[in-house]
Amino acid sequence: MLTFRGGAAGALLLAAAGVLAAAPVAHTEPAPIGVTITADLTLTEAGVLEVTETVGVPADGNFTMALPLRLKVGDDVERVFKVTDVTASGAGTATTVDDQFVVEAKPGESKFTYSLHNTVSDAPGTQVFHWLGVLNADIAALDVSVISPSYQMGIVDCKLGPAGNAKPCADVHTEPDGVLYLSQRDLRKGDAIDLTLQLPPGTVPANADVRGGDANGFFAFTAPVFAAFGALLLALAGMIAYVLLARKRAAAAFAGSDAFEPLVQQGGRVDFTSPDGVLPGEAGLLLDEHVDPVDIAATVVDLAVRRYLWITPVNARGEDDWRISRVNAPDDQLRDYERTVYDMLLPEGTDTVAVRELRAPGRMQLEPVRAAMRADAVATGAFADPKQRALPRWIGIALIALGVIATVTLALTSGHALVGVAIALAGGAAVLLPNYLPTRTTLGDTVAGRVRAMQRGLDAVTREQIPPIDQETVFSRALPYTVISGRADNWIRAFRDMDPSADSQPGLYWFAGYDRDRNLHRFAGQFPFFITALEGAFNPR
Repeated sequence: MLTFRGGAAGALLLAAAGVLAAAPVAHTEPAPIGVTITADLTLTEAGVLEVTETVGVPADGNFTMALPLRLKVGDDVERVFKVTDVTASGAGTATTVDDQFVVEAKPGESKFTYSLHNTVSDAPGTQVFHWLGVLNADIAALDVSVISPSYQMGIVDCKLGPAGNAKPCADVHTEPDGVLYLSQRDLRKGDAIDLTLQLPPGTVPANADVRGGDANGFFAFTAPVFAAFGALLLALAGMIAYVLLARKRAAAAFAGSDAFEPLVQQGGRVDFTSPDGVLPGEAGLLLDEHVDPVDIAATVVDLAVRRYLWITPVNARGEDDWRISRVNAPDDQLRDYERTVYDMLLPEGTDTVAVRELRAPGRMQLEPVRAAMRADAVATGAFADPKQRALPRWIGIALIALGVIATVTLALTSGHALVGVAIALAGGAAVLLPNYLPTRTTLGDTVAGRVRAMQRGLDAVTREQIPPIDQETVFSRALPYTVISGRADNWIRAFRDMDPSADSQPGLYWFAGYDRDRNLHRFAGQFPFFITALEGAFNPR
Protein backbone atom coordinates (compact mmCIF):
# COMPACT_ATOMS: atom_id res chain seq x y z
CA MET A 1 0.00 0.00 0.00
CA LEU A 2 1.21 3.54 -0.82
CA THR A 3 0.52 6.46 1.49
CA PHE A 4 1.58 10.02 0.44
CA ARG A 5 2.76 12.64 2.89
CA GLY A 6 3.99 16.17 2.32
CA GLY A 7 3.79 18.09 -0.90
CA ALA A 8 4.47 21.48 0.62
CA ALA A 9 6.21 23.87 -1.70
CA GLY A 10 4.57 23.08 -4.97
CA ALA A 11 2.14 20.85 -6.62
CA LEU A 12 1.94 17.12 -6.24
CA LEU A 13 3.53 15.53 -9.25
CA LEU A 14 2.72 12.00 -8.27
CA ALA A 15 -0.65 11.19 -6.84
CA ALA A 16 0.56 8.04 -5.17
CA ALA A 17 3.40 5.72 -5.40
CA GLY A 18 1.63 4.12 -8.31
CA VAL A 19 0.35 7.35 -9.75
CA LEU A 20 3.54 7.86 -11.66
CA ALA A 21 3.65 6.59 -15.18
CA ALA A 22 6.26 5.61 -17.65
CA ALA A 23 6.53 5.32 -21.39
CA PRO A 24 7.54 1.86 -22.45
CA VAL A 25 11.26 1.40 -21.92
CA ALA A 26 13.20 -1.40 -23.45
CA HIS A 27 14.66 -3.74 -20.81
CA THR A 28 17.09 -6.52 -21.28
CA GLU A 29 16.85 -7.86 -17.75
CA PRO A 30 14.30 -10.59 -16.92
CA ALA A 31 10.75 -9.52 -16.33
CA PRO A 32 10.25 -8.50 -12.70
CA ILE A 33 8.39 -10.86 -10.42
CA GLY A 34 5.79 -9.16 -8.25
CA VAL A 35 3.62 -6.06 -8.53
CA THR A 36 4.49 -3.82 -11.46
CA ILE A 37 3.26 -0.29 -12.10
CA THR A 38 3.50 1.63 -15.37
CA ALA A 39 2.08 5.14 -15.47
CA ASP A 40 1.88 7.98 -18.00
CA LEU A 41 1.40 11.44 -16.49
CA THR A 42 0.47 14.51 -18.53
CA LEU A 43 0.33 17.99 -17.05
CA THR A 44 -2.18 19.91 -19.18
CA GLU A 45 -2.01 23.61 -20.01
CA ALA A 46 -4.83 24.09 -17.49
CA GLY A 47 -2.60 22.76 -14.71
CA VAL A 48 -4.44 19.45 -14.32
CA LEU A 49 -2.42 16.24 -13.95
CA GLU A 50 -3.97 13.52 -16.12
CA VAL A 51 -2.91 10.00 -15.07
CA THR A 52 -3.10 6.72 -16.96
CA GLU A 53 -1.87 3.87 -14.76
CA THR A 54 -1.49 0.14 -15.46
CA VAL A 55 -1.01 -2.24 -12.51
CA GLY A 56 0.03 -5.84 -12.90
CA VAL A 57 -0.56 -8.17 -9.93
CA PRO A 58 0.70 -11.81 -9.81
CA ALA A 59 -1.75 -14.66 -9.26
CA ASP A 60 -1.05 -14.90 -5.55
CA GLY A 61 -0.81 -11.15 -4.95
CA ASN A 62 -2.97 -8.18 -4.12
CA PHE A 63 -2.39 -4.44 -4.43
CA THR A 64 -3.87 -1.42 -2.64
CA MET A 65 -2.87 2.22 -2.99
CA ALA A 66 -4.30 5.12 -0.96
CA LEU A 67 -3.71 8.73 -1.93
CA PRO A 68 -4.60 11.21 0.86
CA LEU A 69 -6.39 14.23 -0.55
CA ARG A 70 -5.41 16.29 2.51
CA LEU A 71 -1.72 16.36 3.35
CA LYS A 72 -0.35 18.12 6.42
CA VAL A 73 2.69 20.16 5.41
CA GLY A 74 3.25 22.21 8.55
CA ASP A 75 1.71 23.40 11.78
CA ASP A 76 -1.95 24.11 11.00
CA VAL A 77 -1.15 24.03 7.28
CA GLU A 78 -2.28 21.42 4.78
CA ARG A 79 -2.41 20.77 1.04
CA VAL A 80 -5.75 19.81 -0.46
CA PHE A 81 -6.17 17.87 -3.73
CA LYS A 82 -9.13 16.76 -5.80
CA VAL A 83 -9.53 13.72 -8.07
CA THR A 84 -12.05 13.68 -10.95
CA ASP A 85 -12.82 11.74 -14.14
CA VAL A 86 -12.01 8.37 -12.55
CA THR A 87 -12.31 5.18 -14.62
CA ALA A 88 -11.16 1.63 -13.78
CA SER A 89 -11.04 -1.49 -15.96
CA GLY A 90 -9.84 -5.03 -15.54
CA ALA A 91 -9.56 -6.44 -12.04
CA GLY A 92 -9.30 -3.05 -10.29
CA THR A 93 -11.53 -0.49 -8.58
CA ALA A 94 -10.97 3.17 -7.67
CA THR A 95 -13.03 5.09 -5.07
CA THR A 96 -12.82 8.16 -2.85
CA VAL A 97 -13.32 7.39 0.84
CA ASP A 98 -12.73 9.71 3.83
CA ASP A 99 -10.50 12.20 2.00
CA GLN A 100 -8.51 9.38 0.39
CA PHE A 101 -8.37 8.21 -3.20
CA VAL A 102 -8.11 4.39 -2.98
CA VAL A 103 -7.03 2.11 -5.84
CA GLU A 104 -7.34 -1.67 -5.46
CA ALA A 105 -6.09 -4.28 -7.91
CA LYS A 106 -6.60 -8.06 -7.79
CA PRO A 107 -4.51 -10.64 -9.65
CA GLY A 108 -4.26 -9.74 -13.31
CA GLU A 109 -3.87 -6.46 -15.12
CA SER A 110 -5.89 -3.38 -14.13
CA LYS A 111 -5.98 0.05 -15.79
CA PHE A 112 -6.90 3.30 -14.09
CA THR A 113 -7.32 6.82 -15.44
CA TYR A 114 -8.09 9.95 -13.42
CA SER A 115 -7.33 13.66 -13.19
CA LEU A 116 -5.55 15.19 -10.20
CA HIS A 117 -6.25 18.88 -9.47
CA ASN A 118 -4.46 21.54 -7.37
CA THR A 119 -1.00 20.18 -8.11
CA VAL A 120 0.85 23.33 -9.23
CA SER A 121 2.38 26.11 -7.14
CA ASP A 122 4.66 29.04 -7.88
CA ALA A 123 8.09 29.58 -6.40
CA PRO A 124 10.48 32.51 -6.95
CA GLY A 125 11.45 32.41 -10.61
CA THR A 126 9.94 28.98 -11.29
CA GLN A 127 7.08 26.55 -10.83
CA VAL A 128 7.67 23.47 -8.65
CA PHE A 129 6.33 19.93 -8.28
CA HIS A 130 7.32 18.25 -5.02
CA TRP A 131 6.20 14.70 -4.25
CA LEU A 132 6.98 12.83 -1.07
CA GLY A 133 5.54 9.32 -0.77
CA VAL A 134 6.03 6.31 1.53
CA LEU A 135 5.58 2.76 0.25
CA ASN A 136 3.47 0.39 2.33
CA ALA A 137 3.99 -2.58 0.04
CA ASP A 138 6.78 -4.19 -1.97
CA ILE A 139 6.80 -3.22 -5.64
CA ALA A 140 8.89 -5.16 -8.12
CA ALA A 141 9.01 -2.45 -10.81
CA LEU A 142 7.92 1.15 -11.15
CA ASP A 143 8.17 2.89 -14.55
CA VAL A 144 7.03 6.48 -14.99
CA SER A 145 6.88 9.03 -17.83
CA VAL A 146 5.93 12.69 -17.27
CA ILE A 147 4.97 15.19 -20.00
CA SER A 148 4.34 18.89 -19.40
CA PRO A 149 3.52 21.88 -21.67
CA SER A 150 7.19 22.94 -21.47
CA TYR A 151 10.11 20.84 -22.69
CA GLN A 152 12.27 22.74 -20.18
CA MET A 153 11.11 20.56 -17.29
CA GLY A 154 14.02 19.80 -14.98
CA ILE A 155 14.82 17.53 -12.05
CA VAL A 156 15.68 19.35 -8.84
CA ASP A 157 16.04 16.30 -6.60
CA CYS A 158 15.09 12.61 -6.52
CA LYS A 159 15.84 10.37 -3.52
CA LEU A 160 14.82 6.81 -2.61
CA GLY A 161 15.23 4.67 0.47
CA PRO A 162 14.37 4.33 4.14
CA ALA A 163 13.48 7.56 5.94
CA GLY A 164 16.70 9.28 7.07
CA ASN A 165 18.90 7.10 4.84
CA ALA A 166 17.62 7.90 1.33
CA LYS A 167 19.95 7.76 -1.67
CA PRO A 168 19.74 9.34 -5.13
CA CYS A 169 17.34 7.56 -7.50
CA ALA A 170 19.08 5.03 -9.70
CA ASP A 171 17.46 5.87 -13.01
CA VAL A 172 15.71 9.23 -13.48
CA HIS A 173 16.41 11.59 -16.37
CA THR A 174 14.84 14.05 -18.80
CA GLU A 175 15.13 13.49 -22.54
CA PRO A 176 15.90 16.39 -24.93
CA ASP A 177 12.26 16.44 -25.97
CA GLY A 178 11.31 17.32 -22.39
CA VAL A 179 9.87 13.93 -21.33
CA LEU A 180 10.92 12.78 -17.86
CA TYR A 181 11.51 9.09 -17.20
CA LEU A 182 11.80 7.38 -13.83
CA SER A 183 12.52 3.67 -13.50
CA GLN A 184 13.02 1.84 -10.19
CA ARG A 185 13.22 -1.85 -9.23
CA ASP A 186 12.64 -3.72 -5.99
CA LEU A 187 11.06 -1.00 -3.95
CA ARG A 188 10.51 -2.16 -0.38
CA LYS A 189 7.77 -1.48 2.06
CA GLY A 190 8.80 1.53 4.14
CA ASP A 191 10.93 3.11 1.40
CA ALA A 192 10.27 6.81 0.73
CA ILE A 193 10.36 8.52 -2.65
CA ASP A 194 11.11 12.26 -2.62
CA LEU A 195 10.90 13.83 -6.09
CA THR A 196 11.04 17.56 -6.91
CA LEU A 197 10.63 18.88 -10.47
CA GLN A 198 10.48 22.41 -11.80
CA LEU A 199 9.11 24.28 -14.85
CA PRO A 200 9.63 27.78 -16.21
CA PRO A 201 7.46 30.37 -14.41
CA GLY A 202 3.97 30.78 -15.82
CA THR A 203 3.98 27.47 -17.69
CA VAL A 204 0.56 26.57 -16.26
CA PRO A 205 -1.85 28.33 -13.88
CA ALA A 206 -0.77 27.92 -10.27
CA ASN A 207 -3.60 26.15 -8.49
CA ALA A 208 -2.12 24.64 -5.34
CA ASP A 209 -4.68 24.70 -2.52
CA VAL A 210 -2.67 25.36 0.65
CA ARG A 211 -4.77 26.04 3.71
CA GLY A 212 -3.92 27.18 7.19
CA GLY A 213 -4.80 29.54 10.01
CA ASP A 214 -7.91 27.78 11.34
CA ALA A 215 -8.89 24.33 12.50
CA ASN A 216 -10.16 23.01 9.18
CA GLY A 217 -8.72 25.50 6.70
CA PHE A 218 -12.21 26.27 5.41
CA PHE A 219 -11.65 30.01 5.71
CA ALA A 220 -8.04 30.09 4.57
CA PHE A 221 -6.87 32.63 2.02
CA THR A 222 -6.34 30.47 -1.05
CA ALA A 223 -5.84 31.42 -4.69
CA PRO A 224 -9.59 31.20 -5.48
CA VAL A 225 -10.31 33.36 -2.41
CA PHE A 226 -7.83 36.02 -3.51
CA ALA A 227 -9.38 35.95 -6.99
CA ALA A 228 -12.88 36.34 -5.54
CA PHE A 229 -11.87 39.25 -3.31
CA GLY A 230 -10.01 40.83 -6.21
CA ALA A 231 -13.20 40.71 -8.25
CA LEU A 232 -15.08 42.11 -5.26
CA LEU A 233 -12.69 45.05 -4.98
CA LEU A 234 -13.04 45.77 -8.69
CA ALA A 235 -16.83 45.68 -8.39
CA LEU A 236 -16.75 47.96 -5.33
CA ALA A 237 -14.43 50.36 -7.13
CA GLY A 238 -16.84 50.47 -10.07
CA MET A 239 -19.83 51.08 -7.79
CA ILE A 240 -18.04 53.82 -5.85
CA ALA A 241 -16.91 55.51 -9.06
CA TYR A 242 -20.46 55.40 -10.42
CA VAL A 243 -21.90 56.90 -7.22
CA LEU A 244 -19.24 59.62 -7.04
CA LEU A 245 -19.77 60.60 -10.68
CA ALA A 246 -23.55 60.72 -10.20
CA ARG A 247 -23.24 62.83 -7.04
CA LYS A 248 -20.70 65.11 -8.69
CA ARG A 249 -23.11 65.61 -11.58
CA ALA A 250 -25.91 66.41 -9.13
CA ALA A 251 -23.74 68.92 -7.24
CA ALA A 252 -22.66 70.56 -10.49
CA ALA A 253 -26.30 71.42 -11.22
CA PHE A 254 -26.16 74.12 -8.52
CA ALA A 255 -22.53 75.14 -8.95
CA GLY A 256 -23.06 77.74 -11.67
CA SER A 257 -23.73 81.44 -11.21
CA ASP A 258 -25.72 82.07 -14.38
CA ALA A 259 -29.21 83.54 -14.03
CA PHE A 260 -32.29 82.50 -15.97
CA GLU A 261 -34.29 85.47 -17.24
CA PRO A 262 -37.85 84.90 -15.94
CA LEU A 263 -39.35 87.91 -17.76
CA VAL A 264 -40.45 87.58 -21.37
CA GLN A 265 -41.14 90.73 -23.37
CA GLN A 266 -43.36 90.64 -26.41
CA GLY A 267 -45.26 93.44 -28.11
CA GLY A 268 -44.53 95.90 -25.32
CA ARG A 269 -45.96 93.54 -22.68
CA VAL A 270 -44.08 91.52 -20.08
CA ASP A 271 -44.94 88.06 -18.82
CA PHE A 272 -43.37 85.57 -16.41
CA THR A 273 -42.02 82.21 -17.53
CA SER A 274 -40.40 79.32 -15.69
CA PRO A 275 -37.67 77.10 -17.16
CA ASP A 276 -39.08 74.17 -19.10
CA GLY A 277 -42.55 75.09 -17.81
CA VAL A 278 -41.73 73.65 -14.39
CA LEU A 279 -44.44 74.22 -11.76
CA PRO A 280 -43.73 75.56 -8.23
CA GLY A 281 -44.34 72.29 -6.35
CA GLU A 282 -42.33 70.39 -8.95
CA ALA A 283 -39.51 72.94 -8.67
CA GLY A 284 -39.38 72.55 -4.88
CA LEU A 285 -39.19 68.77 -5.21
CA LEU A 286 -36.39 69.00 -7.76
CA LEU A 287 -34.28 71.29 -5.60
CA ASP A 288 -34.07 69.07 -2.53
CA GLU A 289 -35.50 65.73 -3.79
CA HIS A 290 -38.13 65.75 -1.00
CA VAL A 291 -41.81 66.66 -0.87
CA ASP A 292 -41.87 69.30 1.87
CA PRO A 293 -44.89 71.15 3.34
CA VAL A 294 -43.65 74.31 1.63
CA ASP A 295 -43.87 72.55 -1.77
CA ILE A 296 -47.54 71.72 -1.14
CA ALA A 297 -48.21 75.25 0.16
CA ALA A 298 -46.63 76.72 -2.99
CA THR A 299 -48.87 74.47 -5.09
CA VAL A 300 -51.96 75.79 -3.27
CA VAL A 301 -50.90 79.38 -3.94
CA ASP A 302 -50.23 78.53 -7.58
CA LEU A 303 -53.71 76.96 -7.93
CA ALA A 304 -55.17 80.20 -6.59
CA VAL A 305 -53.03 82.32 -8.95
CA ARG A 306 -54.28 80.17 -11.85
CA ARG A 307 -57.91 80.78 -10.77
CA TYR A 308 -58.80 77.34 -9.46
CA LEU A 309 -58.98 78.54 -5.83
CA TRP A 310 -59.83 81.76 -4.00
CA ILE A 311 -58.24 82.76 -0.70
CA THR A 312 -60.09 84.99 1.77
CA PRO A 313 -58.72 86.31 5.08
CA VAL A 314 -61.16 85.91 8.00
CA ASN A 315 -61.08 86.53 11.72
CA ALA A 316 -62.28 83.63 13.87
CA ARG A 317 -62.42 83.93 17.63
CA GLY A 318 -60.14 86.91 17.54
CA GLU A 319 -57.46 85.08 15.53
CA ASP A 320 -56.50 85.42 11.91
CA ASP A 321 -57.58 82.62 9.62
CA TRP A 322 -58.05 82.10 5.90
CA ARG A 323 -60.70 80.35 3.85
CA ILE A 324 -59.86 78.47 0.65
CA SER A 325 -62.80 78.30 -1.75
CA ARG A 326 -63.51 76.55 -5.02
CA VAL A 327 -63.47 78.77 -8.14
CA ASN A 328 -63.06 76.38 -11.05
CA ALA A 329 -63.22 72.60 -10.99
CA PRO A 330 -60.06 70.63 -11.85
CA ASP A 331 -59.60 70.14 -15.58
CA ASP A 332 -57.07 68.61 -17.94
CA GLN A 333 -54.76 71.60 -17.42
CA LEU A 334 -53.87 70.26 -13.99
CA ARG A 335 -51.22 67.62 -13.45
CA ASP A 336 -52.16 64.55 -11.42
CA TYR A 337 -50.43 65.77 -8.26
CA GLU A 338 -52.18 69.17 -8.51
CA ARG A 339 -55.53 67.44 -8.78
CA THR A 340 -54.61 65.38 -5.72
CA VAL A 341 -53.82 68.55 -3.76
CA TYR A 342 -57.07 70.17 -4.94
CA ASP A 343 -59.17 67.15 -3.96
CA MET A 344 -57.41 66.92 -0.60
CA LEU A 345 -58.32 70.52 0.18
CA LEU A 346 -61.82 70.45 -1.25
CA PRO A 347 -63.14 66.92 -1.55
CA GLU A 348 -66.33 66.34 -3.49
CA GLY A 349 -69.23 68.15 -1.85
CA THR A 350 -66.96 70.73 -0.15
CA ASP A 351 -66.78 74.22 -1.65
CA THR A 352 -64.80 76.03 1.04
CA VAL A 353 -62.54 75.16 3.95
CA ALA A 354 -60.72 77.15 6.62
CA VAL A 355 -56.99 76.62 7.10
CA ARG A 356 -57.73 76.03 10.79
CA GLU A 357 -59.99 73.11 9.81
CA LEU A 358 -57.19 71.50 7.80
CA ARG A 359 -55.25 71.00 11.02
CA ALA A 360 -57.90 68.66 12.45
CA PRO A 361 -56.48 65.16 13.15
CA GLY A 362 -56.83 62.91 10.11
CA ARG A 363 -58.11 65.69 7.88
CA MET A 364 -55.03 65.88 5.68
CA GLN A 365 -53.81 62.66 4.04
CA LEU A 366 -50.43 63.77 2.79
CA GLU A 367 -48.93 60.49 1.61
CA PRO A 368 -51.09 60.39 -1.56
CA VAL A 369 -49.86 63.92 -2.35
CA ARG A 370 -46.23 62.96 -1.82
CA ALA A 371 -46.66 59.81 -3.91
CA ALA A 372 -48.36 61.77 -6.69
CA MET A 373 -45.60 64.40 -6.77
CA ARG A 374 -42.85 61.75 -6.88
CA ALA A 375 -44.73 59.83 -9.58
CA ASP A 376 -45.03 63.05 -11.60
CA ALA A 377 -41.28 63.63 -11.37
CA VAL A 378 -40.69 60.05 -12.56
CA ALA A 379 -43.16 60.49 -15.42
CA THR A 380 -41.41 63.66 -16.62
CA GLY A 381 -38.04 61.91 -16.46
CA ALA A 382 -36.69 64.18 -13.72
CA PHE A 383 -36.52 61.38 -11.12
CA ALA A 384 -35.19 57.85 -11.52
CA ASP A 385 -37.85 55.18 -11.66
CA PRO A 386 -37.92 53.35 -8.29
CA LYS A 387 -38.68 50.11 -10.11
CA GLN A 388 -35.38 50.39 -11.96
CA ARG A 389 -33.59 51.30 -8.76
CA ALA A 390 -35.08 48.16 -7.18
CA LEU A 391 -33.26 45.90 -9.65
CA PRO A 392 -29.80 46.25 -7.99
CA ARG A 393 -31.42 45.50 -4.64
CA TRP A 394 -32.98 42.27 -5.92
CA ILE A 395 -29.68 41.30 -7.52
CA GLY A 396 -27.94 42.08 -4.23
CA ILE A 397 -30.40 39.97 -2.24
CA ALA A 398 -29.86 37.08 -4.65
CA LEU A 399 -26.07 37.44 -4.30
CA ILE A 400 -26.31 37.49 -0.51
CA ALA A 401 -28.36 34.28 -0.56
CA LEU A 402 -25.96 32.71 -3.07
CA GLY A 403 -22.98 33.79 -0.96
CA VAL A 404 -24.42 32.23 2.20
CA ILE A 405 -25.15 28.98 0.38
CA ALA A 406 -21.69 28.97 -1.23
CA THR A 407 -19.98 29.66 2.11
CA VAL A 408 -21.70 26.75 3.82
CA THR A 409 -21.26 24.41 0.85
CA LEU A 410 -17.57 25.19 0.36
CA ALA A 411 -16.86 24.92 4.09
CA LEU A 412 -18.36 21.43 4.09
CA THR A 413 -16.67 20.28 0.88
CA SER A 414 -13.60 21.66 -0.88
CA GLY A 415 -12.87 24.70 1.28
CA HIS A 416 -12.41 28.21 -0.20
CA ALA A 417 -15.38 29.25 1.99
CA LEU A 418 -14.28 32.89 1.83
CA VAL A 419 -15.31 32.88 -1.84
CA GLY A 420 -18.90 32.71 -0.60
CA VAL A 421 -18.21 35.56 1.81
CA ALA A 422 -16.93 37.69 -1.08
CA ILE A 423 -20.11 36.97 -3.06
CA ALA A 424 -22.28 37.92 -0.07
CA LEU A 425 -20.34 41.17 0.42
CA ALA A 426 -20.85 42.03 -3.23
CA GLY A 427 -24.57 41.43 -2.72
CA GLY A 428 -24.60 43.73 0.31
CA ALA A 429 -22.92 46.47 -1.71
CA ALA A 430 -25.50 46.07 -4.48
CA VAL A 431 -28.34 46.36 -1.95
CA LEU A 432 -26.87 49.57 -0.51
CA LEU A 433 -25.91 51.12 -3.87
CA PRO A 434 -29.27 52.85 -4.63
CA ASN A 435 -29.23 54.52 -1.20
CA TYR A 436 -26.24 56.62 -2.24
CA LEU A 437 -27.40 57.52 -5.75
CA PRO A 438 -29.09 60.88 -6.38
CA THR A 439 -32.83 60.64 -6.92
CA ARG A 440 -32.66 63.05 -9.82
CA THR A 441 -31.74 61.89 -13.30
CA THR A 442 -29.43 63.79 -15.64
CA LEU A 443 -32.50 65.59 -17.00
CA GLY A 444 -33.63 66.34 -13.46
CA ASP A 445 -30.23 67.82 -12.61
CA THR A 446 -30.41 70.04 -15.67
CA VAL A 447 -33.90 71.32 -14.84
CA ALA A 448 -32.99 71.78 -11.15
CA GLY A 449 -30.00 73.85 -12.19
CA ARG A 450 -32.27 76.03 -14.36
CA VAL A 451 -34.71 76.43 -11.46
CA ARG A 452 -31.87 77.63 -9.25
CA ALA A 453 -30.80 80.00 -12.05
CA MET A 454 -34.41 81.27 -12.21
CA GLN A 455 -34.30 82.02 -8.49
CA ARG A 456 -31.17 84.11 -9.07
CA GLY A 457 -32.98 85.85 -11.92
CA LEU A 458 -35.99 86.62 -9.72
CA ASP A 459 -33.68 88.19 -7.12
CA ALA A 460 -32.54 90.65 -9.79
CA VAL A 461 -36.06 91.65 -10.98
CA THR A 462 -37.34 95.11 -10.09
CA ARG A 463 -40.90 96.39 -10.36
CA GLU A 464 -39.80 99.19 -12.67
CA GLN A 465 -38.84 96.67 -15.36
CA ILE A 466 -42.50 95.75 -15.81
CA PRO A 467 -45.32 97.93 -17.22
CA PRO A 468 -47.92 98.76 -14.51
CA ILE A 469 -50.62 96.82 -16.35
CA ASP A 470 -48.49 93.60 -16.17
CA GLN A 471 -47.06 94.00 -12.68
CA GLU A 472 -49.85 92.21 -10.81
CA THR A 473 -49.76 89.21 -13.17
CA VAL A 474 -45.97 88.87 -13.08
CA PHE A 475 -45.92 89.35 -9.30
CA SER A 476 -48.62 86.71 -8.74
CA ARG A 477 -47.27 84.16 -11.21
CA ALA A 478 -43.76 84.28 -9.73
CA LEU A 479 -44.82 84.42 -6.07
CA PRO A 480 -45.24 80.60 -5.59
CA TYR A 481 -41.66 80.06 -6.86
CA THR A 482 -40.33 82.44 -4.20
CA VAL A 483 -42.35 80.55 -1.56
CA ILE A 484 -40.38 77.34 -2.17
CA SER A 485 -37.08 79.19 -1.75
CA GLY A 486 -38.16 81.09 1.38
CA ARG A 487 -37.74 84.43 -0.43
CA ALA A 488 -41.37 85.42 -0.70
CA ASP A 489 -40.78 88.35 1.71
CA ASN A 490 -38.09 89.76 -0.61
CA TRP A 491 -40.34 89.35 -3.65
CA ILE A 492 -43.28 91.10 -1.97
CA ARG A 493 -40.95 93.87 -0.71
CA ALA A 494 -39.80 94.49 -4.29
CA PHE A 495 -43.45 94.97 -5.31
CA ARG A 496 -44.83 96.53 -2.11
CA ASP A 497 -45.57 99.84 -3.88
CA MET A 498 -47.39 98.15 -6.75
CA ASP A 499 -50.95 99.36 -7.35
CA PRO A 500 -53.04 96.15 -7.72
CA SER A 501 -55.79 98.18 -9.47
CA ALA A 502 -53.47 99.29 -12.30
CA ASP A 503 -54.90 96.51 -14.48
CA SER A 504 -58.39 98.13 -14.15
CA GLN A 505 -59.43 95.45 -11.61
CA PRO A 506 -59.34 96.43 -7.92
CA GLY A 507 -57.22 94.35 -5.53
CA LEU A 508 -55.40 91.08 -6.12
CA TYR A 509 -57.43 88.83 -8.39
CA TRP A 510 -56.76 85.68 -6.33
CA PHE A 511 -56.47 86.92 -2.73
CA ALA A 512 -59.47 88.79 -1.27
CA GLY A 513 -59.50 91.75 1.11
CA TYR A 514 -57.40 94.33 -0.75
CA ASP A 515 -59.91 95.87 -3.19
CA ARG A 516 -59.34 99.39 -1.84
CA ASP A 517 -55.57 99.12 -1.39
CA ARG A 518 -53.28 101.04 -3.73
CA ASN A 519 -50.18 99.13 -2.66
CA LEU A 520 -49.21 95.77 -1.12
CA HIS A 521 -48.16 97.02 2.30
CA ARG A 522 -51.03 95.28 4.13
CA PHE A 523 -50.65 92.17 1.98
CA ALA A 524 -46.95 92.08 2.84
CA GLY A 525 -47.86 91.84 6.51
CA GLN A 526 -50.58 89.22 5.97
CA PHE A 527 -49.18 86.75 3.43
CA PRO A 528 -46.26 85.34 5.51
CA PHE A 529 -48.70 84.37 8.29
CA PHE A 530 -50.93 82.66 5.72
CA ILE A 531 -48.01 80.63 4.37
CA THR A 532 -46.88 79.69 7.89
CA ALA A 533 -50.41 78.53 8.80
CA LEU A 534 -50.74 76.59 5.54
CA GLU A 535 -47.40 74.85 6.00
CA GLY A 536 -48.42 73.99 9.55
CA ALA A 537 -51.52 72.24 8.21
CA PHE A 538 -49.29 70.12 5.96
CA ASN A 539 -46.86 69.15 8.72
CA PRO A 540 -47.55 65.58 9.91
CA ARG A 541 -48.19 65.12 13.60
